[in-house]
Amino acid sequence: MAAFPFSATSKPSKSATHSTFISSFIAGSNHIGRHSRLFLISTSGSVSGRARRKLCVKNVAATDQKQEPKDVATREGTLGAFPPDSASISSIIKYHAEFTPCFSMESFGLPKAFYATAESVRDMLIINWNTTYEYCEKLNVKQAYYLSMEYLQGRALLNAIGNLELSGSYAEALEKLGHNLEDVARQEPDAALGNGGLGRLASCFLDSLATQNYPAWGYGLRYKYGLFKQHITKDGQEEVAENWLEMGNPWEIPRNDVTYPVKFYGEVISGPDGKKQWVGGDNVTAVAYDVPIPGYKTKTTINLRLWSTKVAPAEFDLHAFNTGDHAKAYAAIKNAEKICYILYPGDETMEGKSLRLKQQYTLCSASLQDIITRFERRSGDPVNWEKFPEKVAVQMNDTHPTLCIPELIRILVDVKGLSWKEAWNVTRRTVAYTNHTVLPEALEKWSLNLIQELLPRHVEIIKMIDEELIHTIVAEYGTEDLDLLLQKVKEMRILDNIELPDSVLEMLPKSEESSVVDHIESVSDNETKGTDEGDQSQVLDTEKKNEVTFEPDPELPKMVRMANLCIAGGHAVNGVAEIHSEIVKNEVFNDFYKLWPEKFQNKTNGVTPRRWIRFCNPDLSRLITKCIGTEEWVKNTEMLVNLQKFADNEDFQSEWREVKMRNKIKVASFLKEKTGYLVNPNAMFDVQVKRIHEYKRQLMNIMGIIYRYKKMKEMSPKEREARFVPRVCIFGGKAFATYVQAKRIVKFITDVGAIVNRDQEIGDLLKVVFVPDYNVSVAEVLIPGSELSQHISTAGMEASGTSNMKFAMNGCIQIGTLDGANVEIREEVGEENFFLFGARAEEISGLRKQRSEGKFVADPRFEEVKAYVRGGVFGPYNYDELMGSLEGNEGYGRADYFLVGYDFPSYIECQDEVDEAYRDQKRWTKMSILNTAGSYKFSSDRTIHEYARDIWRIEPIVLP
Repeated sequence: MAAFPFSATSKPSKSATHSTFISSFIAGSNHIGRHSRLFLISTSGSVSGRARRKLCVKNVAATDQKQEPKDVATREGTLGAFPPDSASISSIIKYHAEFTPCFSMESFGLPKAFYATAESVRDMLIINWNTTYEYCEKLNVKQAYYLSMEYLQGRALLNAIGNLELSGSYAEALEKLGHNLEDVARQEPDAALGNGGLGRLASCFLDSLATQNYPAWGYGLRYKYGLFKQHITKDGQEEVAENWLEMGNPWEIPRNDVTYPVKFYGEVISGPDGKKQWVGGDNVTAVAYDVPIPGYKTKTTINLRLWSTKVAPAEFDLHAFNTGDHAKAYAAIKNAEKICYILYPGDETMEGKSLRLKQQYTLCSASLQDIITRFERRSGDPVNWEKFPEKVAVQMNDTHPTLCIPELIRILVDVKGLSWKEAWNVTRRTVAYTNHTVLPEALEKWSLNLIQELLPRHVEIIKMIDEELIHTIVAEYGTEDLDLLLQKVKEMRILDNIELPDSVLEMLPKSEESSVVDHIESVSDNETKGTDEGDQSQVLDTEKKNEVTFEPDPELPKMVRMANLCIAGGHAVNGVAEIHSEIVKNEVFNDFYKLWPEKFQNKTNGVTPRRWIRFCNPDLSRLITKCIGTEEWVKNTEMLVNLQKFADNEDFQSEWREVKMRNKIKVASFLKEKTGYLVNPNAMFDVQVKRIHEYKRQLMNIMGIIYRYKKMKEMSPKEREARFVPRVCIFGGKAFATYVQAKRIVKFITDVGAIVNRDQEIGDLLKVVFVPDYNVSVAEVLIPGSELSQHISTAGMEASGTSNMKFAMNGCIQIGTLDGANVEIREEVGEENFFLFGARAEEISGLRKQRSEGKFVADPRFEEVKAYVRGGVFGPYNYDELMGSLEGNEGYGRADYFLVGYDFPSYIECQDEVDEAYRDQKRWTKMSILNTAGSYKFSSDRTIHEYARDIWRIEPIVLP
């Protein structure tokens, strides 16, 4: 069913002090009936000499007269008509503390204050959300729908009231109630809906969509236990379930009337008319939970719709329960609910793989049913499906929502009655795909047998799409050069290790005596004639490696390549940084690029300057505003370029350093609270915070620290102080629960820190701190206080990165490789303001080949570090597996695939350059200022504008 917003149409009372604003949005909330008005009348009394407000609640029946759509954007119920003061806000916070309580009534402590405050903000957001929703409905504009498995939002309170321009009013209101705004905000748990850059990017995009007034919604899943909460113990990382929903979520609005069926298993039958029907199987119900997303300094408030899963109460087997078979009684309920238990469940088992696929399909099916319902309601009768792509743009954030393509076709053909040709045309014009990886293992492939079991109708549709694609490939390459054609088909088709469709085989020429496969074999035989025995053997080996056949290999699994399906089924494919998009076009999907060059685009990522500088770094924001003369830079980051002319100004540099020091003191206090380690804020704060992965090379960072530590230990105190700048090396990030090597790296870092931090001989000259449970709120503390950030992935392996952009915005200088968005950041901030090292992307394959041939010779300093680690300096744990991954020339988990050893010499030499620059604080401060000035390009506002213009073709809708 479609969702209608809460009513916000009630006319406020004119007689009550401070009640005008309050009643306007309480009447529009779901606390009172749709045709009722709630008036709050503020009175004063005296208790112990202090004035206290009392709220008199009166429910007054409203008329049944319906509001005409033409009044929706100008009526008195919009928030813009009632800018609240602190007294009004204080009253509504007290109202929620009393009438929508999550806590006992005895006290008004911080947790209760947070929930009451958040609900008061949510009420305001609902007003703007309703207005935005209804205005878009009225205009029937084209809308973008962003589908993502992750949304790493962080805390919402300060961001929401900042976007509403109510930070000052809320601070005053809470002060009147005996609380500090920041203390209240810290009670909020981070929403556990994401893990890394994919989810953080999605959240930044929602902020920019709302701020720039674009008609758009996000869709995701409501994970009950998140990815996991990370604990650091003597054994390394331990995972426990997130508890972010334990006390409820004040930001979400359950839509119990917005539900859709999602089917699994069953079978496909053909009706008398030849139409396919997917019948039987298991049905779960997807239930919508809405989270309003406000724009900055605008009334536009868009929606993030999250799906939770359940089954009907009738599925509870009461008979089994009463006979003692409790597991059987609630089996159906648990099987439905667990779909939304955790983000990225372990997929080492078939059960884990099945659950992940169910998650992806639930997101796609529920979201598309919702989108189609809205389109039909807006269109009226009869529905013209040819106009669907003119009103709907679906963006798939990575390959997780790939099943949107066959699911949209299924609905259009099986449910709405369109022909295959019509549905295929509509789908290809509607859907677009963002690629986020060039790592082969990260390009999703699913077992065909598993999809066949779970989604039998979708396998039929995927086979039809695969057949369409192969016909296109044959039309492009012809059948004259059969070897070339077979090679292209094998590399490009969606189904891997699957026999070719009959319609394709019929198109291919066959010799009189042999099949196509025999033809290939005979060509190989002819090419070997006339050679001696040794040469013939060599040629046979080569041909065996290069031979392409139509016959599936029974030893290999049958797979569905999701990225190939995305490219074939959508109208646009974009990378997320210039170098990444070039790799996508020229290497990863080169054959597709040659076939459809018009589909491929670049959209360099960005981050929202509201959360990532304006709100998380208020001191720096005030200094920038003072310097530029306006706060407009928060929405127009191009204005940051004006900082360049102040980069050498001594007074400005002095203020800049003061801001950085205040932020570093906050970081030092935070580290003490979270880890127990005391650090000196006068040291350089050197930070690497991101998902733990071998290609991100946290291992190289900690090995560089070990080299630094070893050299310190070999020197006298005077030599140490002359050679090394004091550093606090900060790590943060989660290793996936089943990623053994990544968890070893976490353990390694914490072991090194345990030894170094207790070494009184070294003292404050070097500290190593791993911050547990890294998330958005932790980043909002660390990033403003950081001075050097490390973005040191193997060149060509990071699609973009977004933390590099956040660090640059906050005046943090970067050390890194020419990888992902590092390339563009270096161009914008200036080469002299970026510490560069390491191999280039175009060199990587050659270096790996050199390694496999046994030609690589490790630097002695690298060997020195490995020997030092193996010597047991950092405890009894056996690090042979970890060090062994950096050794050898071939083999799984060996041969230093990510080139730590190759880049290590240039890395530690670059770190010497960092020390030298930091000693000259005037130079360092100038570099810091120019990093912020050059970060203007990396606003998600710019990125979203490019998506809207080039892919979605939507226009901003400014509310009157």
